[in-house]
Amino acid sequence: MTANPEKSAAETARDHHTCPVWIGRLLVSPLRRLVENPMEILAPLVSPGGTVVDVGSAMGFHSLDLARLVGPEGRVVCLDIQQKMLDGLNKRARRKGLEAIIETRLCSQESLMIEDLVGAVDLVTVFNVVHETAYPDRFLRECAATLNPNGRLFIAEPRGHVTAEEFAGTVSTIEAMGLVARPAPPVWRSHTAVFTQP
Repeated sequence: MTANPEKSAAETARDHHTCPVWIGRLLVSPLRRLVENPMEILAPLVSPGGTVVDVGSAMGFHSLDLARLVGPEGRVVCLDIQQKMLDGLNKRARRKGLEAIIETRLCSQESLMIEDLVGAVDLVTVFNVVHETAYPDRFLRECAATLNPNGRLFIAEPRGHVTAEEFAGTVSTIEAMGLVARPAPPVWRSHTAVFTQP
């Protein structure tokens, strides 16, 4: 993004959408777990003691279970462009006794601002966010750059907003960065993919 030397001066923002805070409260509803259980989806991708970045975490529907999976020796860095979303996540983490594992960071449409994590992350999760970004290529480059040699990038996009062709374009963009698409855990009514180093 803005700090990335690969940024093209000609790159312009595409139309994008930001999830309203009131929807963030709905997204953490226990009812959602009936069709999308974070533990079932993410357990195969997470190891105790690992470092995870949850991009577009909102109020932490996936973040809290990621913290449980990495355990007290691990770390979950949660990114969102809205401070009110992160405030809600911090409150939920404190109630569940997970505040020591979860770190929240405010980012922007222009940059995730995670240069300190380059090459240090075991898993990056991106749920329902790529289609909302203003600069998807730069966004995906920043996500990919954080991965350590054994790291994985997990992308899920909602079928209601993203066509199969559009998702295939996202996959191609990430593969052009040198990552390889692997089989991914299914997510209800979503396109999913996992990417690793070759």
